[in-house]
Amino acid sequence: MGLPERPVGTGPGGNCTGCVICSEENGCSTCQQRLFLFISREGIRQYGKCVHDCPPGYFGVRGQEVNRCKKCGATCESCFSQDFCIQCKRRFYLYKGKCLPTCPPGTAAQQSTRECQEECELNPWGSWSPCTHNGKTCGSAWGLETRVREAGRAGREEAATCQVLSESRKCPIRRPCPGERNPNRKKGQRERRPRKDRKLDGRGDGRPRPAPT
Repeated sequence: MGLPERPVGTGPGGNCTGCVICSEENGCSTCQQRLFLFISREGIRQYGKCVHDCPPGYFGVRGQEVNRCKKCGATCESCFSQDFCIQCKRRFYLYKGKCLPTCPPGTAAQQSTRECQEECELNPWGSWSPCTHNGKTCGSAWGLETRVREAGRAGREEAATCQVLSESRKCPIRRPCPGERNPNRKKGQRERRPRKDRKLDGRGDGRPRPAPT
């Protein structure tokens, strides 16, 4: 069973919260379970503090006797471990967990994120989509058809996010939907009935009508 937590002390850290062993001059030297021991240094003096999460520039390492906060590499702003950075300091670019002064060939430096992004290679254009207007392939004289052109890196295991290009163009539909009028007919124009639907009553067939009896 561990020693009870010491009361508030007067060291540089302000208190001994979370400590198992603590002194006023050097702070914590052993922390409660699940907490990390963070050692801050001022000149030749060091002071220990128990924290739930290690501060920026440090990463947590759990051990059998004590969990410690260890400092990231000299070029890392923050990291998961000594060998894997997640954010770099100024003038360095992040590439696969490493902070580099320049991005390697085949990558481009992203100034906004300070990362090296793999360059995208454009694939051929795909086929045109069906010509539609408001989601329908009928009932209108004109519509739009679209095709896309994806970008990637063939043969590479890791692929960065590449922009997908697309373009659209006007296309003719000119096909009525079932039960709708012909979209090519002008507004107000009456639709002519097919010849086979006309009544053969003697009118318009060129033959004289019989005289009434």
